[in-house]
Amino acid sequence: MSFTVNGERQEWDAQPTVDALVRRLGLPDGGVAVAVDGAVVPRGRWDTVVPSDAVVEVVTAVQGG
Repeated sequence: MSFTVNGERQEWDAQPTVDALVRRLGLPDGGVAVAVDGAVVPRGRWDTVVPSDAVVEVVTAVQGG
């Protein structure tokens, strides 16, 4: 199955959950926002399965000033 993450095509053997996707990308648990096909997925719903051909945007918070 395949989908797009931040503009890059991803190929996976199985449909991941949002949580599995974030973990595979090596991102922290906090300070991350995920949208699937333009809809933000709240942290409490990261058990949502990412559908094939979805467009996923992952944004991380950055500190600085």
